[in-house]
Amino acid sequence: MTTSETIDSSKVAAWVQAENDAIEPLSKAHNIAYWQLNVTGEQKYEEESAKYRAQICRRYSDSARFEEVRAFDRAAASLMPALARQVHLFYLQYLGNQSKPEVLDEIVRREMALEAGFNRFRAKIDGAEVTDNQLKKILHDENNSDRRQAAWEASKQVGAQVAEEVRELARMRNAEARRLGFRDHFAMSLEMQELDEKRLFETFERLTELSEEPYSEYKKQLDRSLSTRFGVAADKLMPWHYSDPFFQEAPAQDLSLDPWFAGKPLEPISSAHYRGIGLEVDDIIARSDLYEKPGKCQHAFCMSIDRGADVRMLCNIVPNERWMETLLHELGHAVYDKYLDRALPWVLRQAAHTLSTEAIAMINGRFPRDPHWLERFAGVPAAEAQALGKKLRVRLGEGLLILTRWVQVMTYFERDLYANPDGDLNSKWWDHAERLQKLTRPPGRNQPDWAAKIHVALAPVYYQNYLLGEMMASQLDSYMQREVAGKPGAGLGALVDRPEVGAYLKSKIFEPGALRPWEDGLRHATGEGLNPEHFTAQYRG
Repeated sequence: MTTSETIDSSKVAAWVQAENDAIEPLSKAHNIAYWQLNVTGEQKYEEESAKYRAQICRRYSDSARFEEVRAFDRAAASLMPALARQVHLFYLQYLGNQSKPEVLDEIVRREMALEAGFNRFRAKIDGAEVTDNQLKKILHDENNSDRRQAAWEASKQVGAQVAEEVRELARMRNAEARRLGFRDHFAMSLEMQELDEKRLFETFERLTELSEEPYSEYKKQLDRSLSTRFGVAADKLMPWHYSDPFFQEAPAQDLSLDPWFAGKPLEPISSAHYRGIGLEVDDIIARSDLYEKPGKCQHAFCMSIDRGADVRMLCNIVPNERWMETLLHELGHAVYDKYLDRALPWVLRQAAHTLSTEAIAMINGRFPRDPHWLERFAGVPAAEAQALGKKLRVRLGEGLLILTRWVQVMTYFERDLYANPDGDLNSKWWDHAERLQKLTRPPGRNQPDWAAKIHVALAPVYYQNYLLGEMMASQLDSYMQREVAGKPGAGLGALVDRPEVGAYLKSKIFEPGALRPWEDGLRHATGEGLNPEHFTAQYRG
Protein backbone atom coordinates (compact mmCIF):
# COMPACT_ATOMS: atom_id res chain seq x y z
CA MET A 1 0.00 0.00 0.00
CA THR A 2 1.46 3.38 -0.97
CA THR A 3 0.84 6.61 0.91
CA SER A 4 1.10 9.03 -2.05
CA GLU A 5 -2.14 8.08 -3.80
CA THR A 6 -5.40 9.84 -2.98
CA ILE A 7 -8.95 9.06 -3.93
CA ASP A 8 -12.47 10.48 -3.59
CA SER A 9 -13.57 9.24 -0.15
CA SER A 10 -17.27 9.62 -0.98
CA LYS A 11 -16.82 7.24 -3.91
CA VAL A 12 -15.06 4.76 -1.64
CA ALA A 13 -17.74 5.07 1.04
CA ALA A 14 -20.49 4.39 -1.50
CA TRP A 15 -18.63 1.34 -2.82
CA VAL A 16 -18.11 -0.04 0.69
CA GLN A 17 -21.75 0.55 1.64
CA ALA A 18 -22.93 -1.28 -1.47
CA GLU A 19 -20.59 -4.17 -0.66
CA ASN A 20 -21.83 -4.46 2.92
CA ASP A 21 -25.44 -4.36 1.71
CA ALA A 22 -24.83 -7.08 -0.90
CA ILE A 23 -22.87 -9.53 1.23
CA GLU A 24 -24.85 -9.35 4.48
CA PRO A 25 -28.04 -11.17 3.29
CA LEU A 26 -26.01 -13.79 1.40
CA SER A 27 -23.94 -14.44 4.51
CA LYS A 28 -27.04 -14.87 6.66
CA ALA A 29 -28.69 -17.25 4.18
CA HIS A 30 -25.51 -19.34 3.99
CA ASN A 31 -25.16 -19.47 7.77
CA ILE A 32 -28.73 -20.70 8.25
CA ALA A 33 -28.23 -23.51 5.72
CA TYR A 34 -24.80 -24.37 7.16
CA TRP A 35 -26.29 -24.59 10.65
CA GLN A 36 -29.01 -26.95 9.48
CA LEU A 37 -26.46 -29.09 7.65
CA ASN A 38 -24.40 -29.55 10.81
CA VAL A 39 -27.42 -30.23 13.00
CA THR A 40 -29.10 -32.72 10.65
CA GLY A 41 -26.51 -33.90 8.12
CA GLU A 42 -29.22 -33.75 5.44
CA GLN A 43 -28.24 -33.57 1.78
CA LYS A 44 -30.61 -30.70 0.97
CA TYR A 45 -28.83 -28.40 3.41
CA GLU A 46 -25.45 -29.40 2.01
CA GLU A 47 -26.68 -28.27 -1.42
CA GLU A 48 -28.26 -25.09 -0.09
CA SER A 49 -25.18 -24.13 1.91
CA ALA A 50 -22.95 -24.77 -1.10
CA LYS A 51 -25.23 -22.64 -3.28
CA TYR A 52 -25.02 -19.57 -1.05
CA ARG A 53 -21.32 -20.03 -0.38
CA ALA A 54 -20.71 -20.19 -4.12
CA GLN A 55 -22.71 -16.98 -4.62
CA ILE A 56 -20.55 -15.20 -2.04
CA CYS A 57 -17.37 -16.53 -3.64
CA ARG A 58 -18.53 -15.52 -7.11
CA ARG A 59 -19.20 -11.98 -5.94
CA TYR A 60 -15.75 -11.77 -4.42
CA SER A 61 -14.27 -13.22 -7.61
CA ASP A 62 -15.47 -10.30 -9.77
CA SER A 63 -12.25 -8.97 -11.33
CA ALA A 64 -13.57 -5.46 -12.01
CA ARG A 65 -14.61 -4.93 -8.39
CA PHE A 66 -11.30 -6.42 -7.29
CA GLU A 67 -9.39 -3.81 -9.28
CA GLU A 68 -11.54 -1.11 -7.71
CA VAL A 69 -10.95 -2.23 -4.15
CA ARG A 70 -7.24 -2.77 -4.81
CA ALA A 71 -6.99 0.84 -5.98
CA PHE A 72 -8.87 1.99 -2.90
CA ASP A 73 -6.56 -0.02 -0.66
CA ARG A 74 -3.47 1.54 -2.24
CA ALA A 75 -4.87 4.97 -1.39
CA ALA A 76 -6.08 4.01 2.09
CA ALA A 77 -3.74 6.51 3.78
CA SER A 78 -5.94 9.30 2.45
CA LEU A 79 -9.12 7.80 3.96
CA MET A 80 -10.57 7.97 7.46
CA PRO A 81 -9.36 4.98 9.52
CA ALA A 82 -12.73 3.19 9.78
CA LEU A 83 -13.29 3.45 6.04
CA ALA A 84 -9.72 2.40 5.25
CA ARG A 85 -10.13 -0.64 7.50
CA GLN A 86 -13.31 -1.73 5.68
CA VAL A 87 -11.54 -1.32 2.36
CA HIS A 88 -8.64 -3.49 3.46
CA LEU A 89 -10.86 -6.26 4.82
CA PHE A 90 -12.85 -6.35 1.58
CA TYR A 91 -9.60 -6.29 -0.41
CA LEU A 92 -8.41 -9.41 1.43
CA GLN A 93 -11.71 -11.17 0.70
CA TYR A 94 -11.49 -10.32 -2.99
CA LEU A 95 -7.83 -11.31 -3.13
CA GLY A 96 -8.61 -14.80 -1.90
CA ASN A 97 -11.34 -15.35 -4.48
CA GLN A 98 -9.77 -14.24 -7.74
CA SER A 99 -10.55 -17.49 -9.48
CA LYS A 100 -12.75 -18.48 -12.35
CA PRO A 101 -16.34 -19.02 -11.15
CA GLU A 102 -16.34 -22.65 -12.23
CA VAL A 103 -13.15 -23.30 -10.21
CA LEU A 104 -14.59 -21.63 -7.12
CA ASP A 105 -17.81 -23.58 -7.49
CA GLU A 106 -15.88 -26.84 -7.70
CA ILE A 107 -13.79 -26.05 -4.61
CA VAL A 108 -16.93 -25.15 -2.66
CA ARG A 109 -18.72 -28.30 -3.85
CA ARG A 110 -15.81 -30.49 -2.75
CA GLU A 111 -15.52 -28.77 0.63
CA MET A 112 -19.22 -29.14 1.37
CA ALA A 113 -19.19 -32.81 0.34
CA LEU A 114 -16.22 -33.42 2.62
CA GLU A 115 -17.91 -31.65 5.51
CA ALA A 116 -21.06 -33.69 5.10
CA GLY A 117 -18.92 -36.83 4.95
CA PHE A 118 -17.18 -35.98 8.22
CA ASN A 119 -20.51 -35.22 9.88
CA ARG A 120 -22.13 -38.47 8.81
CA PHE A 121 -19.09 -40.67 9.46
CA ARG A 122 -19.14 -42.95 12.50
CA ALA A 123 -16.09 -45.02 13.35
CA LYS A 124 -16.41 -48.76 13.89
CA ILE A 125 -14.87 -51.14 16.42
CA ASP A 126 -15.44 -54.83 15.67
CA GLY A 127 -18.14 -53.81 13.20
CA ALA A 128 -20.12 -51.72 15.70
CA GLU A 129 -20.50 -47.97 15.22
CA VAL A 130 -19.09 -45.71 17.94
CA THR A 131 -19.34 -41.95 18.41
CA ASP A 132 -16.44 -39.60 19.04
CA ASN A 133 -17.55 -39.27 22.67
CA GLN A 134 -17.41 -43.06 23.07
CA LEU A 135 -13.95 -43.24 21.53
CA LYS A 136 -12.66 -40.54 23.85
CA LYS A 137 -14.18 -42.29 26.85
CA ILE A 138 -12.31 -45.48 25.95
CA LEU A 139 -9.04 -43.57 25.66
CA HIS A 140 -9.78 -41.88 28.97
CA ASP A 141 -10.86 -44.92 31.01
CA GLU A 142 -9.69 -48.17 29.42
CA ASN A 143 -6.63 -49.93 30.85
CA ASN A 144 -6.35 -52.73 28.29
CA SER A 145 -3.81 -51.74 25.64
CA ASP A 146 -5.42 -53.80 22.87
CA ARG A 147 -8.80 -52.14 23.36
CA ARG A 148 -7.15 -48.74 23.50
CA GLN A 149 -5.34 -49.46 20.24
CA ALA A 150 -8.61 -50.49 18.59
CA ALA A 151 -10.25 -47.22 19.68
CA TRP A 152 -7.29 -45.12 18.56
CA GLU A 153 -7.18 -46.79 15.16
CA ALA A 154 -10.95 -46.35 14.81
CA SER A 155 -10.54 -42.63 15.44
CA LYS A 156 -8.33 -42.49 12.33
CA GLN A 157 -10.62 -44.48 10.00
CA VAL A 158 -12.15 -41.37 8.46
CA GLY A 159 -8.66 -40.29 7.34
CA ALA A 160 -8.36 -43.12 4.85
CA GLN A 161 -11.74 -42.20 3.37
CA VAL A 162 -10.98 -38.52 2.80
CA ALA A 163 -7.19 -38.30 2.30
CA GLU A 164 -7.14 -38.27 -1.50
CA GLU A 165 -9.91 -35.69 -1.63
CA VAL A 166 -7.97 -33.48 0.81
CA ARG A 167 -4.86 -33.78 -1.37
CA GLU A 168 -6.89 -32.77 -4.42
CA LEU A 169 -8.32 -29.76 -2.60
CA ALA A 170 -4.78 -28.75 -1.63
CA ARG A 171 -3.72 -28.97 -5.29
CA MET A 172 -6.67 -26.84 -6.36
CA ARG A 173 -6.09 -24.25 -3.62
CA ASN A 174 -2.40 -24.10 -4.54
CA ALA A 175 -3.12 -23.58 -8.23
CA GLU A 176 -5.29 -20.57 -7.48
CA ALA A 177 -2.79 -19.12 -4.98
CA ARG A 178 0.08 -19.43 -7.45
CA ARG A 179 -1.96 -17.83 -10.21
CA LEU A 180 -2.26 -14.82 -7.87
CA GLY A 181 1.50 -14.70 -7.31
CA PHE A 182 1.79 -16.53 -3.99
CA ARG A 183 4.16 -19.41 -3.27
CA ASP A 184 1.23 -21.64 -2.29
CA HIS A 185 -2.09 -21.63 -0.43
CA PHE A 186 -0.34 -21.67 2.94
CA ALA A 187 1.48 -18.42 2.22
CA MET A 188 -1.63 -16.77 0.77
CA SER A 189 -3.75 -17.78 3.77
CA LEU A 190 -1.33 -16.19 6.23
CA GLU A 191 -1.33 -13.01 4.13
CA MET A 192 -5.12 -12.95 4.20
CA GLN A 193 -5.07 -13.44 7.99
CA GLU A 194 -2.67 -10.52 8.42
CA LEU A 195 -0.02 -12.83 9.86
CA ASP A 196 3.64 -12.60 8.92
CA GLU A 197 4.97 -16.08 8.09
CA LYS A 198 8.56 -15.32 9.10
CA ARG A 199 7.52 -13.89 12.45
CA LEU A 200 5.08 -16.77 13.04
CA PHE A 201 7.71 -19.47 12.67
CA GLU A 202 10.31 -17.48 14.58
CA THR A 203 7.80 -17.25 17.44
CA PHE A 204 7.12 -20.99 17.24
CA GLU A 205 10.82 -21.81 17.18
CA ARG A 206 11.33 -19.63 20.25
CA LEU A 207 8.44 -21.34 22.04
CA THR A 208 9.93 -24.73 21.19
CA GLU A 209 13.25 -23.64 22.66
CA LEU A 210 11.67 -22.19 25.81
CA SER A 211 9.47 -25.24 26.36
CA GLU A 212 12.06 -27.94 25.62
CA GLU A 213 13.21 -28.50 29.19
CA PRO A 214 9.80 -28.34 30.93
CA TYR A 215 8.10 -30.36 28.18
CA SER A 216 10.76 -33.07 28.19
CA GLU A 217 10.58 -33.37 31.97
CA TYR A 218 6.78 -33.46 31.90
CA LYS A 219 6.74 -36.11 29.17
CA LYS A 220 9.18 -38.30 31.10
CA GLN A 221 7.05 -38.09 34.24
CA LEU A 222 3.88 -38.78 32.26
CA ASP A 223 5.43 -41.78 30.54
CA ARG A 224 6.57 -43.24 33.87
CA SER A 225 3.01 -42.91 35.18
CA LEU A 226 1.47 -44.44 32.05
CA SER A 227 4.04 -47.24 32.09
CA THR A 228 2.88 -48.20 35.58
CA ARG A 229 -0.80 -47.91 34.67
CA PHE A 230 -0.65 -50.04 31.53
CA GLY A 231 2.19 -52.39 32.41
CA VAL A 232 4.16 -51.31 29.36
CA ALA A 233 7.81 -50.18 29.36
CA ALA A 234 8.03 -46.40 29.00
CA ASP A 235 9.95 -46.67 25.74
CA LYS A 236 7.23 -48.98 24.33
CA LEU A 237 4.31 -46.61 24.91
CA MET A 238 2.29 -45.95 21.78
CA PRO A 239 0.03 -43.02 20.80
CA TRP A 240 -3.05 -44.94 22.00
CA HIS A 241 -1.73 -44.92 25.56
CA TYR A 242 -2.44 -41.20 25.81
CA SER A 243 -5.95 -39.97 26.56
CA ASP A 244 -6.66 -38.14 23.32
CA PRO A 245 -6.51 -39.40 19.71
CA PHE A 246 -3.95 -36.72 18.79
CA PHE A 247 -2.32 -36.10 22.21
CA GLN A 248 -3.64 -32.57 22.13
CA GLU A 249 -4.87 -32.63 25.74
CA ALA A 250 -3.14 -33.44 29.02
CA PRO A 251 -4.12 -36.82 30.49
CA ALA A 252 -5.91 -36.36 33.81
CA GLN A 253 -3.84 -39.08 35.52
CA ASP A 254 -4.68 -38.91 39.25
CA LEU A 255 -6.83 -35.80 38.96
CA SER A 256 -10.28 -36.11 37.43
CA LEU A 257 -12.95 -33.49 37.91
CA ASP A 258 -15.54 -35.63 36.14
CA PRO A 259 -17.34 -36.66 39.37
CA TRP A 260 -18.16 -33.01 40.10
CA PHE A 261 -20.00 -32.64 36.80
CA ALA A 262 -21.51 -36.11 36.50
CA GLY A 263 -25.30 -36.05 36.38
CA LYS A 264 -25.43 -32.26 36.33
CA PRO A 265 -26.76 -30.08 33.51
CA LEU A 266 -23.81 -27.96 32.44
CA GLU A 267 -25.83 -25.09 30.95
CA PRO A 268 -26.84 -23.53 34.33
CA ILE A 269 -23.23 -23.66 35.53
CA SER A 270 -22.06 -21.87 32.40
CA SER A 271 -24.83 -19.31 32.66
CA ALA A 272 -23.97 -18.54 36.28
CA HIS A 273 -20.27 -18.20 35.44
CA TYR A 274 -20.88 -15.67 32.68
CA ARG A 275 -23.52 -13.79 34.66
CA GLY A 276 -20.94 -13.41 37.44
CA ILE A 277 -18.60 -11.54 35.09
CA GLY A 278 -21.41 -9.36 33.74
CA LEU A 279 -22.20 -11.22 30.51
CA GLU A 280 -25.62 -12.78 29.85
CA VAL A 281 -25.73 -16.02 27.84
CA ASP A 282 -29.18 -17.54 28.49
CA ASP A 283 -30.46 -16.31 25.11
CA ILE A 284 -27.50 -17.95 23.36
CA ILE A 285 -28.04 -21.26 25.15
CA ALA A 286 -31.74 -21.21 24.26
CA ARG A 287 -30.94 -20.96 20.53
CA SER A 288 -28.27 -23.66 20.61
CA ASP A 289 -28.26 -27.39 19.79
CA LEU A 290 -26.33 -29.02 22.60
CA TYR A 291 -26.80 -32.81 22.64
CA GLU A 292 -25.95 -35.79 20.43
CA LYS A 293 -28.25 -36.96 17.66
CA PRO A 294 -27.89 -39.08 14.51
CA GLY A 295 -26.35 -37.31 11.52
CA LYS A 296 -25.27 -34.32 13.59
CA CYS A 297 -21.74 -32.93 13.52
CA GLN A 298 -19.84 -34.50 16.45
CA HIS A 299 -17.66 -31.48 17.14
CA ALA A 300 -18.43 -28.14 18.78
CA PHE A 301 -18.57 -24.63 17.36
CA CYS A 302 -20.23 -21.25 17.74
CA MET A 303 -21.98 -19.35 14.93
CA SER A 304 -23.21 -15.80 14.61
CA ILE A 305 -25.95 -16.28 12.06
CA ASP A 306 -26.52 -12.59 11.32
CA ARG A 307 -23.62 -10.75 13.04
CA GLY A 308 -26.36 -9.50 15.33
CA ALA A 309 -28.63 -11.05 17.94
CA ASP A 310 -28.73 -14.58 16.55
CA VAL A 311 -25.70 -16.31 18.06
CA ARG A 312 -25.80 -20.10 18.50
CA MET A 313 -23.64 -23.03 19.58
CA LEU A 314 -23.48 -26.61 18.42
CA CYS A 315 -22.22 -29.08 21.04
CA ASN A 316 -22.58 -32.75 21.97
CA ILE A 317 -22.60 -32.39 25.73
CA VAL A 318 -21.82 -35.19 28.13
CA PRO A 319 -21.71 -34.15 31.81
CA ASN A 320 -17.97 -34.31 32.34
CA GLU A 321 -14.99 -32.02 32.74
CA ARG A 322 -14.08 -31.93 29.04
CA TRP A 323 -17.53 -30.77 27.99
CA MET A 324 -17.71 -28.28 30.86
CA GLU A 325 -14.54 -26.73 29.51
CA THR A 326 -15.82 -26.93 25.91
CA LEU A 327 -19.13 -25.25 26.76
CA LEU A 328 -17.37 -22.38 28.55
CA HIS A 329 -15.00 -22.12 25.57
CA GLU A 330 -17.74 -21.93 22.94
CA LEU A 331 -19.68 -19.41 25.02
CA GLY A 332 -16.51 -17.30 25.00
CA HIS A 333 -16.81 -17.09 21.22
CA ALA A 334 -20.52 -16.44 21.60
CA VAL A 335 -20.27 -13.47 23.98
CA TYR A 336 -17.69 -11.89 21.70
CA ASP A 337 -20.20 -12.09 18.83
CA LYS A 338 -23.15 -11.03 20.98
CA TYR A 339 -21.55 -7.88 22.35
CA LEU A 340 -20.08 -6.54 19.12
CA ASP A 341 -21.27 -3.00 18.46
CA ARG A 342 -24.25 -3.57 16.18
CA ALA A 343 -23.92 -0.06 14.78
CA LEU A 344 -20.72 -1.15 13.02
CA PRO A 345 -20.91 -1.91 9.28
CA TRP A 346 -21.23 -5.60 8.47
CA VAL A 347 -17.57 -6.13 7.53
CA LEU A 348 -16.39 -4.61 10.83
CA ARG A 349 -19.04 -6.41 12.90
CA GLN A 350 -16.78 -9.38 13.62
CA ALA A 351 -13.89 -10.27 15.90
CA ALA A 352 -10.66 -8.38 15.26
CA HIS A 353 -9.10 -11.72 14.30
CA THR A 354 -9.65 -15.44 14.71
CA LEU A 355 -6.98 -15.49 17.41
CA SER A 356 -8.77 -12.69 19.27
CA THR A 357 -12.00 -14.64 19.66
CA GLU A 358 -9.99 -17.78 20.43
CA ALA A 359 -8.31 -15.87 23.26
CA ILE A 360 -11.65 -15.06 24.90
CA ALA A 361 -12.84 -18.64 24.47
CA MET A 362 -9.60 -19.98 25.94
CA ILE A 363 -9.63 -17.76 29.01
CA ASN A 364 -13.11 -18.98 29.89
CA GLY A 365 -12.24 -22.59 29.12
CA ARG A 366 -9.49 -22.40 31.74
CA PHE A 367 -11.81 -21.60 34.66
CA PRO A 368 -12.53 -25.24 35.66
CA ARG A 369 -8.83 -25.41 36.55
CA ASP A 370 -9.33 -22.79 39.29
CA PRO A 371 -10.16 -23.90 42.87
CA HIS A 372 -12.30 -20.86 43.67
CA TRP A 373 -14.33 -21.41 40.50
CA LEU A 374 -14.83 -25.10 41.36
CA GLU A 375 -16.05 -24.20 44.82
CA ARG A 376 -18.36 -21.49 43.52
CA PHE A 377 -19.88 -23.26 40.50
CA ALA A 378 -19.20 -27.01 40.73
CA GLY A 379 -20.01 -27.45 44.41
CA VAL A 380 -16.56 -28.66 45.45
CA PRO A 381 -16.15 -28.12 49.23
CA ALA A 382 -13.83 -25.22 50.00
CA ALA A 383 -11.17 -27.29 51.76
CA GLU A 384 -11.09 -29.86 48.98
CA ALA A 385 -10.99 -27.20 46.28
CA GLN A 386 -8.06 -25.48 47.94
CA ALA A 387 -6.28 -28.80 48.38
CA LEU A 388 -6.65 -29.31 44.63
CA GLY A 389 -5.13 -25.91 43.93
CA LYS A 390 -1.55 -27.00 43.26
CA LYS A 391 -2.61 -29.95 41.11
CA LEU A 392 -4.92 -27.69 39.12
CA ARG A 393 -2.12 -25.20 38.48
CA VAL A 394 0.11 -28.05 37.36
CA ARG A 395 -2.66 -29.35 35.07
CA LEU A 396 -3.06 -25.92 33.48
CA GLY A 397 0.68 -25.72 32.85
CA GLU A 398 0.70 -29.25 31.41
CA GLY A 399 -2.16 -28.35 29.09
CA LEU A 400 -0.33 -25.29 27.81
CA LEU A 401 2.86 -27.27 27.25
CA ILE A 402 1.01 -29.94 25.27
CA LEU A 403 -0.82 -27.31 23.24
CA THR A 404 2.49 -25.58 22.44
CA ARG A 405 3.76 -28.75 20.78
CA TRP A 406 0.49 -30.02 19.24
CA VAL A 407 -0.37 -26.76 17.46
CA GLN A 408 3.09 -26.70 15.96
CA VAL A 409 2.64 -30.24 14.62
CA MET A 410 -0.45 -29.06 12.78
CA THR A 411 1.12 -25.84 11.52
CA TYR A 412 4.38 -27.37 10.29
CA PHE A 413 2.44 -30.22 8.70
CA GLU A 414 0.12 -27.87 6.82
CA ARG A 415 3.13 -26.00 5.50
CA ASP A 416 4.40 -29.36 4.19
CA LEU A 417 1.00 -30.29 2.77
CA TYR A 418 0.80 -27.18 0.61
CA ALA A 419 4.48 -27.29 -0.27
CA ASN A 420 3.90 -30.73 -1.85
CA PRO A 421 0.41 -32.30 -1.70
CA ASP A 422 1.77 -35.36 -3.52
CA GLY A 423 4.56 -36.01 -1.05
CA ASP A 424 4.85 -38.68 1.62
CA LEU A 425 2.47 -36.93 4.01
CA ASN A 426 1.92 -40.02 6.14
CA SER A 427 5.60 -39.94 7.12
CA LYS A 428 5.75 -36.14 7.40
CA TRP A 429 2.94 -36.23 9.96
CA TRP A 430 4.81 -38.63 12.23
CA ASP A 431 8.10 -36.80 11.70
CA HIS A 432 6.57 -33.74 13.34
CA ALA A 433 4.77 -35.74 16.04
CA GLU A 434 8.04 -37.46 17.00
CA ARG A 435 10.10 -34.26 17.02
CA LEU A 436 7.64 -31.97 18.77
CA GLN A 437 5.32 -34.18 20.82
CA LYS A 438 7.96 -36.88 21.42
CA LEU A 439 5.47 -39.60 20.48
CA THR A 440 6.56 -42.99 19.15
CA ARG A 441 5.49 -43.73 15.59
CA PRO A 442 3.50 -47.01 15.51
CA PRO A 443 5.76 -49.62 13.83
CA GLY A 444 4.84 -50.29 10.21
CA ARG A 445 1.95 -47.85 10.20
CA ASN A 446 1.51 -46.10 6.86
CA GLN A 447 -1.94 -44.53 7.05
CA PRO A 448 -3.14 -40.95 6.43
CA ASP A 449 -3.65 -40.23 10.12
CA TRP A 450 -3.25 -36.52 9.34
CA ALA A 451 -6.46 -36.55 7.28
CA ALA A 452 -8.54 -37.64 10.28
CA LYS A 453 -8.10 -34.14 11.71
CA ILE A 454 -11.05 -32.25 10.25
CA HIS A 455 -9.24 -28.89 10.33
CA VAL A 456 -6.74 -30.06 7.69
CA ALA A 457 -9.55 -30.45 5.18
CA LEU A 458 -12.07 -27.81 6.19
CA ALA A 459 -10.29 -25.14 8.24
CA PRO A 460 -7.02 -24.91 6.31
CA VAL A 461 -4.14 -22.88 7.73
CA TYR A 462 -6.18 -22.10 10.85
CA TYR A 463 -4.51 -24.02 13.64
CA GLN A 464 -1.73 -21.54 14.40
CA ASN A 465 -4.46 -19.25 15.73
CA TYR A 466 -5.07 -21.61 18.68
CA LEU A 467 -1.54 -21.11 20.00
CA LEU A 468 -1.48 -17.40 19.22
CA GLY A 469 -4.90 -17.20 20.89
CA GLU A 470 -3.58 -18.90 24.02
CA MET A 471 -0.73 -16.40 24.09
CA MET A 472 -3.22 -13.54 23.84
CA ALA A 473 -5.43 -15.22 26.48
CA SER A 474 -2.51 -15.31 28.92
CA GLN A 475 -1.77 -11.65 28.22
CA LEU A 476 -5.39 -10.61 28.81
CA ASP A 477 -5.61 -12.81 31.90
CA SER A 478 -2.48 -11.22 33.37
CA TYR A 479 -3.73 -7.71 32.56
CA MET A 480 -7.19 -8.28 34.05
CA GLN A 481 -5.80 -9.77 37.25
CA ARG A 482 -3.55 -6.76 37.64
CA GLU A 483 -5.59 -3.83 36.33
CA VAL A 484 -9.25 -4.92 36.54
CA ALA A 485 -9.31 -7.08 39.68
CA GLY A 486 -6.35 -5.34 41.34
CA LYS A 487 -4.87 -8.72 42.31
CA PRO A 488 -1.78 -9.34 40.18
CA GLY A 489 -0.71 -12.97 40.16
CA ALA A 490 -3.74 -14.14 42.15
CA GLY A 491 -4.94 -16.54 39.47
CA LEU A 492 -8.16 -16.81 37.52
CA GLY A 493 -10.15 -16.97 40.75
CA ALA A 494 -9.57 -13.23 41.10
CA LEU A 495 -11.87 -12.70 38.10
CA VAL A 496 -14.78 -14.83 39.37
CA ASP A 497 -17.98 -12.89 40.10
CA ARG A 498 -16.50 -9.59 38.95
CA PRO A 499 -18.88 -7.76 36.58
CA GLU A 500 -16.10 -5.29 35.83
CA VAL A 501 -14.40 -8.09 33.88
CA GLY A 502 -17.29 -8.19 31.43
CA ALA A 503 -17.40 -4.39 31.28
CA TYR A 504 -13.70 -4.30 30.38
CA LEU A 505 -14.05 -6.99 27.72
CA LYS A 506 -17.08 -5.33 26.17
CA SER A 507 -15.50 -1.90 25.92
CA LYS A 508 -11.93 -2.90 25.00
CA ILE A 509 -12.33 -6.15 23.04
CA PHE A 510 -15.88 -6.90 21.88
CA GLU A 511 -17.47 -3.59 20.90
CA PRO A 512 -14.63 -2.35 18.64
CA GLY A 513 -15.04 -5.41 16.42
CA ALA A 514 -12.58 -5.35 13.54
CA LEU A 515 -12.01 -1.58 13.58
CA ARG A 516 -8.31 -2.16 14.23
CA PRO A 517 -5.87 -4.86 13.10
CA TRP A 518 -5.72 -7.50 15.83
CA GLU A 519 -2.40 -6.53 17.38
CA ASP A 520 -3.30 -2.85 17.42
CA GLY A 521 -6.49 -3.86 19.23
CA LEU A 522 -4.50 -5.90 21.75
CA ARG A 523 -2.15 -2.99 22.30
CA HIS A 524 -5.16 -0.72 22.85
CA ALA A 525 -6.59 -3.18 25.41
CA THR A 526 -3.42 -4.08 27.35
CA GLY A 527 -0.80 -1.45 26.50
CA GLU A 528 1.50 -3.84 24.61
CA GLY A 529 1.61 -5.99 21.50
CA LEU A 530 1.59 -9.78 21.68
CA ASN A 531 4.10 -10.75 24.36
CA PRO A 532 4.80 -14.51 24.75
CA GLU A 533 6.29 -13.96 28.21
CA HIS A 534 2.81 -13.98 29.78
CA PHE A 535 2.15 -17.39 28.24
CA THR A 536 5.48 -19.01 29.06
CA ALA A 537 5.24 -17.73 32.65
CA GLN A 538 2.07 -19.77 33.11
CA TYR A 539 3.50 -23.10 32.04
CA ARG A 540 6.81 -22.43 33.77
CA GLY A 541 4.85 -21.94 36.96
